[in-house]
Amino acid sequence: MSTDGVLTRTTLGWTTSENFTSLCPNGSKWVWEGLGECAQDARDMASVYLGLLSILCFLVSSFPQYYNSWKSGNMDQALSIWFLLLWLGGDSCNLIGSFLADQLPLQQYTAIYYVAADLIMLGMYTYYKLKNKASQGDFTQLPDVGPHKEIISSGFRSRSLLSTSSPFTTKEIIGFCIGSVSSVLYLCSRGPQIYTNFKRKSTQGVSYFLFALVILGNTTYGLSVLLKNPDLGQDESSYMIHHVPWLIGSLGTLSLDLIISVQFLMYRNAQPRVEVNHDETAPLIGS
Repeated sequence: MSTDGVLTRTTLGWTTSENFTSLCPNGSKWVWEGLGECAQDARDMASVYLGLLSILCFLVSSFPQYYNSWKSGNMDQALSIWFLLLWLGGDSCNLIGSFLADQLPLQQYTAIYYVAADLIMLGMYTYYKLKNKASQGDFTQLPDVGPHKEIISSGFRSRSLLSTSSPFTTKEIIGFCIGSVSSVLYLCSRGPQIYTNFKRKSTQGVSYFLFALVILGNTTYGLSVLLKNPDLGQDESSYMIHHVPWLIGSLGTLSLDLIISVQFLMYRNAQPRVEVNHDETAPLIGS
């Protein structure tokens, strides 16, 4: 965020000490007032619309999985606990980084929502794990909670709609580093789910709509970052460096997402494998 009197941050967004026409000539006023971004041409507007679409996809992506879990009752078999934990860790880093990097209120609010949605998902997993263990008398242990869960990791979901050509401040560097950690966690979360699907030879209990929405969200988000014009005085390379964690977290996960999509096709008619264990003291989270 610039502190030289040109731009200042308020609780509602960005304000300027100069008028809109001088700071963003030929720009879209609703984008400037609503998002704090200067969108002056078709490329900028495409970036804005894709960014908003990605946020919408992520906001609704969890609901298909909630419904699927309620309907099937086997969420603890279909999803990996480690995927959920890594996902929560990635979103938590995303939330912290969005505040430290002074992102817009819209990104901060959605980051809070992501963490809340993760906690609901984790709570549902625990509920079905305990319920199923009780109903089966602890004689059936579900697939090992090491590498399981649906892959819907969203990549690094928040982005700064208003970048800056100035060097990183110390606070921004910390936010950048936390954002990088978030991206790594999102990438690592894929492995446990890929293994879970492979071990069960099934994707039953996993909502593909959830997964598809996340793929769409990551794709549109990555494109929105790539399409955005650098600010005045900032070249393309500097702009890209400022957004490396965001791009790795979104576009970098797509190759792994394709593996999960292939698994949905391979196992679409398969019944999940269930391992029998007579140890009644089996822990909630396997080692």
